[in-house]
Amino acid sequence: MTRIRMFATDLDGTLLRSDRTISERTAQAMESARLAGIEVLWATARARHSVHTLASSCGFRGKAVCANGAVILDLADGTPKIVDTVSIETSLAATAMEQIRILVPGVVFANVGPTQFFAEPEYAALCDFTDHHRHVHEMVLADTLPLEIEPMVKIVARHPDVSSSDLYRTAAAAGITGVELTHSGAPYMEMAASGVSKASALAQLCAAEGIDPSEVAAAGDAVNDLPMLMWAGTALAPSNALPEILELSDRVLASNDEDGVASYLEELAAGR
Repeated sequence: MTRIRMFATDLDGTLLRSDRTISERTAQAMESARLAGIEVLWATARARHSVHTLASSCGFRGKAVCANGAVILDLADGTPKIVDTVSIETSLAATAMEQIRILVPGVVFANVGPTQFFAEPEYAALCDFTDHHRHVHEMVLADTLPLEIEPMVKIVARHPDVSSSDLYRTAAAAGITGVELTHSGAPYMEMAASGVSKASALAQLCAAEGIDPSEVAAAGDAVNDLPMLMWAGTALAPSNALPEILELSDRVLASNDEDGVASYLEELAAGR
């Protein structure tokens, strides 16, 4: 059996329970794995500020891949230090948004920077706090996007009447160019720079650390986890994952509400 040197895990629906918290058992399991010499890394669609909040809640001090691979954080000292970003070229972002507006009239957008969130007023009006872990007053509202204020790491799109999964399938089938389309199960479709995914960020980090993909185990539950799970040597999924995720996984863990990831980490640590 290949020795696992890195464990990369999605957050929502995988590491987090349904109430969006990290259980005490999971926090302890991550620390036990770290002490056993296994690097635990978070890989999420979330932005820097919400990752920082979660890390502070459980004492996590590792690296985090955010915005589906467009931002890499180092939380070693307890602060979310940005160590790398991959932004979407403004012209490509504008073209992709226009293509989607024509494809699905009524769609609205927000642009995510490494530290700021820029939204059309109509987009902000559809948001609950839990969608982006921001209140409306914490967003920069603009009638016309994109704004060249901060590099753009992600575009999010939603529609008042079309589900996010249907919007994603429609855009993916149309072959929208210049961006990487994905969906995390959130109430919006997501786009990063072309070629950017959780897998691309993991490959970059592992190359720097001399870790082979065969030495990486990854866990996820949604469409945006597919590239990561296909890249890693060992693909894991909680039992609540989407059917296509369960089908490609090497092993199905207990659900996120049953601390399936914690159980796997406990096994890894005990094996050392």
